[in-house]
Amino acid sequence: MVRRQIVVVFLGLALAMFLASLDQTIVATALPVIAGDLGGLDHLSWIIIAYHLASASTMPLWGRASDLYGRKRLLVSAVVVFLLGSALCGVAGTIGELIAFRACQGVGAGGMITLAMAVIADVVPPRERGRYQGYIQLLFTVSSVVGPLLGGLLADAFSWRWVFYVNLPVGAVALAILLTRLRLPVTRTERRVDYPGAALLVGGVVCLLLVTEQHVWGLLLAGTVLLGTFVWWERRAAEPIMPLRLFRRPVFLVVVVALFLTTCMLFAVLIFTPLFLQKVVGASAASSGLLLLPMTVGITLSTVLSGRMIARTGRYRRYPVIGLAIVTMTVFLLSRLSAGSSQLTVTLDMLLFGIGFGLVTQVLVVAVQNDADRADIGIVTASANFFRSLGGSIGAAVFGAVFAGALYGGVAHAVDVVFLVALPVAVLAMVTVLFLRGRQ
Repeated sequence: MVRRQIVVVFLGLALAMFLASLDQTIVATALPVIAGDLGGLDHLSWIIIAYHLASASTMPLWGRASDLYGRKRLLVSAVVVFLLGSALCGVAGTIGELIAFRACQGVGAGGMITLAMAVIADVVPPRERGRYQGYIQLLFTVSSVVGPLLGGLLADAFSWRWVFYVNLPVGAVALAILLTRLRLPVTRTERRVDYPGAALLVGGVVCLLLVTEQHVWGLLLAGTVLLGTFVWWERRAAEPIMPLRLFRRPVFLVVVVALFLTTCMLFAVLIFTPLFLQKVVGASAASSGLLLLPMTVGITLSTVLSGRMIARTGRYRRYPVIGLAIVTMTVFLLSRLSAGSSQLTVTLDMLLFGIGFGLVTQVLVVAVQNDADRADIGIVTASANFFRSLGGSIGAAVFGAVFAGALYGGVAHAVDVVFLVALPVAVLAMVTVLFLRGRQ
């Protein structure tokens, strides 16, 4: 594809990716309004949990199926499922219906996130992938920051149902672009998707995520058994859903571990920095969200510049190493916040964190795609996104538990403890990427 065609296709991919990522956070500020309309206050958190569970657990299935049957038709299917789920969420009459329809949304989102990034590897030359993956990562971060603000505005100005209806026109544009402009070879194969392996993986992941969210410890045993059975099955499956041979590739192993750890830290920053600003510094909910924008600025600068440098030189290993060194230093600075800290101090910390973070994730995705065989592009991209999503869910739950346990010393103290716990996670991520093989 020529550059003009790539730009048009990328617009469709970016819109799909933005919607899937936006719906991870857009519902948060509308939850009180939803509870007032539908009731079910004790089940309200499941509106968010159902989406994350469905999205994370189906990513490997979408990725592997796309390697076998072709990515265009599955990406289009994922967008359709997401839009159907969005429309049904908008007309939900009970809290149970809304939770079920959010799970439908999540299934589609898992495919949109995974396949959009895999299609980039199909249509963009290896040297150029860093630039485009950087734009995707920027969309992911912007949506995480903008989501809560947009959700609150829509719920206040119109109705909470517009939090879901807003997806329909944007998604329709993305769908039209993908249907008319995306040209990929049609894959036909007699091989079958490993549905038993997919069921075991989904069941095990769901159980473990439910342990972190609901603290039902009997699920820990169930999740362990299911994942152990999954490993046993994958050794014998003809077409495994997540081939264990991938974990014998050093680049793949380094990337998934680093992405898991880095996303854990991202969610600690996204959750607890606004909380600190509101409860300790005295910022409003809206202004605390706006104070996260410097992080987006930092990510924009570092992703664009590193993407251009990678395109020019073909070298990428140094960027995640430098980026995680910056992230580690910033997490240390965040652990020293106090009641006397100013909004300017937090703003500078956010800018610094964004610069470091922007040098990491998109480069790691490029590294794992460049290292993969062509037949495995879908599954390695899906696996990278799977571990990144898993890191966000587990990080949010674990750091939330740390915060709750330290809250007796006050909010400022509890936030400091969260970032002190995150500090060794940052150090481990930095040490991990030192083992990344590839272009220096």
